[in-house]
Parts: sequence; structure tokens; C-alpha cells
Amino acid sequence: MDFDFKLFDKPVSYYQSMINDIENAKKYVYLEIYRFNNDPEGAKFRDVLAKKTKQGIEVKLLLDSWGTSTRLSFFMDIIKNGGEVRFFKKIKFFFDFFTKNHRRNHKKLLIIDDKISYIGSGNIAAYSIDWRELMLRLHSDIALHFKKIFLYDYKNYNKYKYNQRGYFKNIKFQEFTILRDRPSIIQQRIRRKFIKLIKTAEKNIIIETPYFLPGYKLRKALADAGKKGVDVKILTPKYSDVRIVDILRDRYLGKYYINNVKILFFLPVNLHSKLLMIDNKTFLMGSSNFDYRSSRYQHEICLMGTNKNIIKSLNKHISVTLKYCEHFNYEEWLKRPLILRFYEWLLLPLRYLL
Repeated sequence: MDFDFKLFDKPVSYYQSMINDIENAKKYVYLEIYRFNNDPEGAKFRDVLAKKTKQGIEVKLLLDSWGTSTRLSFFMDIIKNGGEVRFFKKIKFFFDFFTKNHRRNHKKLLIIDDKISYIGSGNIAAYSIDWRELMLRLHSDIALHFKKIFLYDYKNYNKYKYNQRGYFKNIKFQEFTILRDRPSIIQQRIRRKFIKLIKTAEKNIIIETPYFLPGYKLRKALADAGKKGVDVKILTPKYSDVRIVDILRDRYLGKYYINNVKILFFLPVNLHSKLLMIDNKTFLMGSSNFDYRSSRYQHEICLMGTNKNIIKSLNKHISVTLKYCEHFNYEEWLKRPLILRFYEWLLLPLRYLL
């Protein structure tokens, strides 16, 4: 089996790895990403992609028009040499303006030459260069499956309803499973997989997420696991880049504590990685957060697997994260100011959009 991997948690490292792989592309480069900024990091990627188009390499970019505010003119050197750039679902004025425009493509995928693929949490943006992320580079035929997913998304980039029958079926490849989600109040396949895996845990559960705002069933699954003696750890930034989510998240922390679910706050910077680990046997990582917004309003993609070498690398990643975390303080939480409790209550009706 022709298989190799590398795990990254620093943007500087995986940016350079991605650029090196793009520079060595012989056939095509496909990039599907939520945020591609007009800044020094974005310019590096744009320039190397433009260089490849001049060499006759096929280049296709699918960027979310909400997450990527960069104008099309930024990519003109790519386009004029035959590259293609599409923006997923441009903002439109519907009767339900906010909810339909809230349905975004949150995926992060890079596929090169049928062999190399990247999947994980990272965008292309200078403002997040210091964040702690989680990206997996695979040198494997699984890239062919990611390619099919990309081309389907690329073809249907401006549709608000996808063909569900073929598109949302899980894809199994050797010891991996690719899971995809679309905006839905009912289906929420990745969330259902989270719950199913959590219910199977016998020893430990580790979650890394920047925005920890799960729905009732996911909260209950975690609480049930904690009550039956499973070591449940939630690693999340003390202060994320979306303060409104942090405030609402804090409303529920006491209930987790009571049910033996340990909350650990990452202190140095924003922890933006998205990971679920069960019993050191199964991992699930990708673009999906543990919040309402990912489940209800975003197209997401995750990779689930049992590869022992990847799990070993993920455990090293987690051990470093834990070094820079502090435990949630229940006594301090009980004494939090009334104004914060008021904000938590005030924001509660918005939780489905966060």
C-alpha cells in the first residue's frame, strides 16, 4: 500500500508543505477552503498557483464567499493563465436573508495529482498564523475520493440544494471513512457520528475545538460518558476569536463539571483544531466544530480512522496542547459577575446561529 502521512499543528509548517507540494504538481491542484485572505500568506499561495497555471498545470479554487472577502481581481494572475476561481454561494437577498446566507462551505481540502491531499482545520490567512491548528497530509490513493468530492462541490458551487442520495454517503477507503455534511436541521451526519462514537467510549474521550457549543444530545452523551467513569476532556481556547461564542459556552460549564466532564482552557493563542479521539483507537478530524452552526448551517468534511501511526502522532499533538492548558475553575465560575450571566441569558436564543 502506497501510504504516508504527516501531521501539522503550526500554520507556518503546513503552509510551507502545501506550497512545496503545489510547486511540484505535475497535473492539477484543487483547493477548497473557507477563508483565503488578501494578505502576505494569501499572496504566497496565489503567486505559486499563478506560476503553476503558466506551466500548464490545471488549477481550480473553490472559496467560500462569506469566509473569503477577497475580490476576484486578487486572483487575476491565476485566471488569465487558464486557472479557475469560483466563490461558493455569493450573498443574495432572500426573504430569509440571514439563514440562507448562513449556509456556508466550511471545508478545508487541498488535492494534488491524485496522490496528495490535505484535510483539517486551517484556512489561508495571516491573522491566524499563530493559532494552533490540525492539518493532516496524506500521500495515498484516498486523494482520488477527495478529488471526486471537490469536483462535485465545484460543479454545484452556486446551488442551495444538493442531490442527497449520492453526495452524502460515507466513503470508506481502507482504514478510513470520509464523512460529509450539508446544512440541515434534521440530518447532521457528522454530529450523529460524534454522538455514536462518544457512546462507544470505554476509557477516554478527548475533544479539541475552538467553539464548544454542542446541542442537547451531544451534551447528554458527554455527560453520560463522564458519569459512567470515562475520562472526558474538552480542550478549547479560553478566548477564541469569537467572543460571543465564549460567553454563551460559559453558561453550560458548571453542568459539565458536575457530570465529570473536564474542561481545559488553552491559554497561549486560539486553539482552532477540530478533533475527537475515542479510547486511543479511533480519531475523527476535519473542518467541523462542536457547535450548532457547523451542524445546522455548514458544509463540512471530516476524516475518521483507526491508523495506529496517525493516532500516535495525534496523541503527541494532544500532549503538547495539554501542557498549555488550565483546568476550569468551578468555584470561580459560580462567582462570575451578574452582567456575564445576563449576557449568557441574552445570547441564548442565538445559539443555533453560533
